[in-house]
Amino acid sequence: MLGDLREALRQLRKTPGVTITAVVTLTLGIGATTAIFTLVHQVMLKSLPVTKPDELWRIGDKVRCCNWGGYTQGDDGDFSLFSWEAYKNFRAQTPEFVELAALQAGNAPLGVRKAGSRAQADNRNGEWVSGNFFSTLGVQPWIGRLMTDADDQEGAPPVAVMSFRIWHEKYGADPSVVGATYQINGHSFTVIGVAPPGFYGAKLAGWGMPDFWLPLTTETLIDGATARLKRPNGNFLDLLGRVRPGVNVKSLEAKLKVELHDWLASHVPDMEPGEKQLWRQQTLHLVPGGAGVAAMRDQYQDGLKLLLIAAGCVLLVACANLANLMLARGLKERAQTSIRVALGASRARLVRRVLVESLLLAIVGGLLGIGVAYAGTKLMMYLAFRTGGPNNFVPLEATPSWPILLFALGVSVLTGIVFGIAPAWMTSHTDPADALRGAGRSIGAGRTWAQRTLVIAQIAVSLILLSAAALLGRSLRNLEHQNFGFETKDRYIAWINPMLGNYKPEQMEPLFRQIDESLLRIPGMRMVAPALYAPMTGDSWNDGVRIEGRPEPPAKEDTSSGWARVMPGLFETIGAKIVLGRAITDQDTAATRKVAVINQAFAKRFFKDQNPIGQHFGPGKIKYSSTYEIVGVTNDIRYMTYEYKKPVRPMYWVPEAQIVSYDDPAFTSGEIWSLYLYNIVLWAPGSPPDLEERVRKALGSVDPNLVLYGVDPYTRVVHTDFQQQNMIATLTTLFGVLGLVLAAVGLYGVLAYTVERRTGEIGVRMALGADRGRVIAMVLGGAFWQFGIGLALGLPATIGAGKLMTAQLFGVDPWDPVMLTLATLLLGLAALVASVVPAWRAAGVEPMVALRTE
Repeated sequence: MLGDLREALRQLRKTPGVTITAVVTLTLGIGATTAIFTLVHQVMLKSLPVTKPDELWRIGDKVRCCNWGGYTQGDDGDFSLFSWEAYKNFRAQTPEFVELAALQAGNAPLGVRKAGSRAQADNRNGEWVSGNFFSTLGVQPWIGRLMTDADDQEGAPPVAVMSFRIWHEKYGADPSVVGATYQINGHSFTVIGVAPPGFYGAKLAGWGMPDFWLPLTTETLIDGATARLKRPNGNFLDLLGRVRPGVNVKSLEAKLKVELHDWLASHVPDMEPGEKQLWRQQTLHLVPGGAGVAAMRDQYQDGLKLLLIAAGCVLLVACANLANLMLARGLKERAQTSIRVALGASRARLVRRVLVESLLLAIVGGLLGIGVAYAGTKLMMYLAFRTGGPNNFVPLEATPSWPILLFALGVSVLTGIVFGIAPAWMTSHTDPADALRGAGRSIGAGRTWAQRTLVIAQIAVSLILLSAAALLGRSLRNLEHQNFGFETKDRYIAWINPMLGNYKPEQMEPLFRQIDESLLRIPGMRMVAPALYAPMTGDSWNDGVRIEGRPEPPAKEDTSSGWARVMPGLFETIGAKIVLGRAITDQDTAATRKVAVINQAFAKRFFKDQNPIGQHFGPGKIKYSSTYEIVGVTNDIRYMTYEYKKPVRPMYWVPEAQIVSYDDPAFTSGEIWSLYLYNIVLWAPGSPPDLEERVRKALGSVDPNLVLYGVDPYTRVVHTDFQQQNMIATLTTLFGVLGLVLAAVGLYGVLAYTVERRTGEIGVRMALGADRGRVIAMVLGGAFWQFGIGLALGLPATIGAGKLMTAQLFGVDPWDPVMLTLATLLLGLAALVASVVPAWRAAGVEPMVALRTE
């Protein structure tokens, strides 16, 4: 074997062109596949960095963010979020769990600064967790101690656990942080410890990863009147437990379902009429929790599977090139191989020699491919997670881990064996009598069938890749340029969080009036409109709707509507149109009747052919059905950042100045929370310079403690909503171009070899009167014969692939003729370019030289 290795190295050095081509081809193919697998491993396969993750089980099989009010969940009644009361009930009634922990679904925006400091608070992410959260996961502190059940008691001193990343990056790994007091949203908390390196919690998401963990009971301290902790139907917790050894998981799931139903039965008097009809249909599922709450997997798994298939196609094209190169060189050296056979070399010996060479090339390509994989993973992370600002932390690493290195090695070895065995076997089957003949006439045209088959396969696969890239690119363009129902040009979003300023609810409307006045003094500022959340900014508030004068709707009827609280001028600021009635104005005050503006989808669903102006409705309960009077209808504005294939959902807007007094604590909490507006829409034509700094100064003149996260052009905000689609389209395009180049290289190699093999034949043809044009036509004809067969095989496969990725497409058919034609023309152009050089070389053959060679 060592002798085979030395000979393989000599052969590779003798043919640097073939060696470099093969290595570069495999490096790109293996690197692309490994890069995708790196992300697949971290997002879809990796367990939490905790003790024995295989013992963890999650109650609930869906990822829901971030609040779900009521005693029913979803159309299927599948509970995945739970209230604090429900969590405590499960924990007390289920000894099958060694520990059962709760963690907040979503995140808690925090303003953090050291006690006594006058510096502006740092914007950080928090997460409320139960006191046994860290012990359930088996996590040990890096320094200090971690939270316990004693810390998660009402009346206990407020404490916090800091993440290692923040401790290291923000506080320079200063051990005095432990025991120090920090102001968190204006309240004093003692940092009791630092979590270990690499620990990011029990949830993997692309945003809102926790910098601090706080006891669940401190939610009432920070959120005050809006707190959900004491509401039995305020579902905002994910549950994760460690199951005792030997417990039957199916039996445990059945017991948990009974416990859920018993708990729901105890709250039947508190339920709404629709909930009383559906609560017995509610269920839950117990699922493996080793990966925690896999929010990122839920979001990205379909796209990553598509990219993994595309990268696999690139690898197949690269492997076909390797096989072609090895086969071409083997046939070129057939005379030498014949002599070896004549001198007694066994076929097994010849196969092993070629296999060693193929494996060596594949392993070198794999090692270099790791570098390509690292760069590719960095690119994917940039494309996928460009949102959230400088403090957004995504716990993914581009650096290859041992599983990734083993994957790259495995792919390399498999590539070398699978795509080296056929050339090795074919070149070993050489007749010893060939050694006594010249090299020129010894190989007939039929012996190149394998090479041509590989090229045909490359063309077919490349067509699939190019068509997929074209479809996804068109889909992305359609997404970004659809009619959203509002204008983004010259508009900006200022991201704020007034919850961090400890303002009282009654202070909010006067505060926003001052903010409006201050911002409008900025040169070039045309309009300003604060809102609870602006269109397509990622938030979503929803309620059921009840219409005055109508009975309670059937339990399963969809009466949901989105809603937002706004200051006057929002619709004009975003360029929306009031199609009926009027907008919200300064005359809508606390002293006037409660009003609302609805969209056309709301009017169509709830009022059909009636005039909605003057009609009354309310949220959730029949007794609230007269709360709002409709004064205007606006065009449909796309608010949600998902379900783009569906029509715009019903939506209504209410004034910041009008507060409704409810007798239900849940509605009161939502009403108070909605007064804290998180977005300010700015209309500033002409791109004023230093806009963010000017906005910061304007807000500071109103209140120095008012937190501004940043100011983004609205176009960027909307573009960020499609970052996953952009990542998929960009990488698929790269893979398509890579496949195109590799297919062209493969076609060039086969044609170059064919011309060399048929040099004598071409010389005879030219000696008998064939001109250069006929020779060029002969070579090009052979090339496009292969191209035509590849196209015939690739087109049906391309249409099939398009149907499989229908879920990823928007506004484009899987068989879109324009995209298929574009991909075909591009591939045909590449085939033409790859064929011209061998054809020109064939036309330049001198007949006498060719005949002497023959």
